[in-house]
Amino acid sequence: MSGKPRLTYLNGRGRMESIRWLLAAAGVEFEEVYLETKEQYDKLIKDGSLLFQQVPLVEIDGMKMVQTRAIMSYIAGKYNLHGKDLKERALIDMYVEGISDLMQMILMFPFSPPDAKEKNLESIKERATNRYFPVFEKVLKQHGQDFLVGNKFSWADVQLMEAILAVEEKVPAVLSGFPQLQVFKTKMSNMPTIKKFLQPGSPRKPPPDAHYVETVLKVFKK
Repeated sequence: MSGKPRLTYLNGRGRMESIRWLLAAAGVEFEEVYLETKEQYDKLIKDGSLLFQQVPLVEIDGMKMVQTRAIMSYIAGKYNLHGKDLKERALIDMYVEGISDLMQMILMFPFSPPDAKEKNLESIKERATNRYFPVFEKVLKQHGQDFLVGNKFSWADVQLMEAILAVEEKVPAVLSGFPQLQVFKTKMSNMPTIKKFLQPGSPRKPPPDAHYVETVLKVFKK
């Protein structure tokens, strides 16, 4: 077995994408195993690989980790992306929680019934522009630094960059009223590890399509 983390999930974004982002931002190469059938998923449960019978599953440092937040917290700690002290860590966790609330709406969007898609898209736009992005615009402006916490790249910056791009895919002009976030996005895009992850052929997954939705429903059907 190589020393690379091994990620088990579907061949799509879902709850694994934020983990891919964080590993890539830390400059860590990883391997992926894709679930395509319910039988593969059931076998993982039967083998005892999934503590709560859920994926994502990340095998790292001899552990089989589940639960997205726990996995990301471990990666952030291991690669020094979790702040220099308890106060910074608390801020990072707080920002990450907020971003996760917005990302949850984006995560569920592909599974919206056709007649609810327009309404759900409007909700994403409204939450991003009125609740979440104003917070980060203010944080960046108030302390006048390149990054959200201290002046050091952290897990919160990675999460925010992922969220900005995910919302922009659906609402292209969403940053028009947020000059600080526009600058932040440009700087993040030019960080070597993130720039590499944004190139074609990287492990970054495309926006979910009908095939991905179909596979999710097939693998996780009761």
